[in-house]
Amino acid sequence: MKSKIQNAAWNQDEHEIRGASWCVVRADDSDPREWLQEEPVCVLLKMHHIAHVGVMEARTPFRVSRVNPSGTYMMACLEGQGQVWVDGRWEALRAGQACLLPPFVMNRFRCLPRQSWKFCWVRYTESREQAPIISSSTPVLGAYDAEALEHAIHGLRAEAQTMHQPQTQETWVNLLHQYVLRFAQPQHADDRLVALWNRVEKNLAHPWSLQEMAVLAHVSGEHLRRLCRRHLGRSPLQHLTFLRMQRAQHWLSHTREKIQTVAHAVGYENAFTFSTSYKKWIGWRPSEHR
Repeated sequence: MKSKIQNAAWNQDEHEIRGASWCVVRADDSDPREWLQEEPVCVLLKMHHIAHVGVMEARTPFRVSRVNPSGTYMMACLEGQGQVWVDGRWEALRAGQACLLPPFVMNRFRCLPRQSWKFCWVRYTESREQAPIISSSTPVLGAYDAEALEHAIHGLRAEAQTMHQPQTQETWVNLLHQYVLRFAQPQHADDRLVALWNRVEKNLAHPWSLQEMAVLAHVSGEHLRRLCRRHLGRSPLQHLTFLRMQRAQHWLSHTREKIQTVAHAVGYENAFTFSTSYKKWIGWRPSEHR
């Protein structure tokens, strides 16, 4: 790994990465940030709309804040722990865990004082017209063994630096994408939750309560909380808000409907309450979105 020092801003993003070391593979050389310039390129990452992948070891004052990231971001902790901004609050990300952050939502993560943090990541690039890899059954934070993903990143980097064999590089690229999908689209998702959230997504304007959702899932309210925490990393009501914010983003991006209309369409009677919630989850107000 290369050790580098930088305190840079890029497109209103904030990066403080002093004390960090990393290895990266990028899809092309379009990203102007200095810390990426010497990293090898593998154009085959574009097969899966991946901008770059990497492994980083960091300590304070390392922190990153991205105002409007253009793609899904997968981060998996290998050693130590740090903090990630999830659902409008800081959450710990520890060894053996991963988080998946949706596109076009503020991303923030940082080291904790006197603690080292090693993690790997996969950064996607997605348009607003493209369906992201995140779905209603995707966990925001959960258990994940990142060792295979780390090895795939190092394997791809070695090929990109030396052998330049497209067939071998393609194998590594497909592997690391599948390792992300293993977390993003879990095959072991609880059927009760899948059915529930499919039902809820079809009518986000409805004033859903915990008890009503529990009845649809054929479990008690407390058991629904436990299921959602285990499989999604958030409570049922937090996941409902997540789905509403994702739908609101789509409406704000693809229609000229008034904010009040969008608020009603996703279950908010009051536009001010909707705007406050939107800023907390997304990072800016609906009026700033356009």
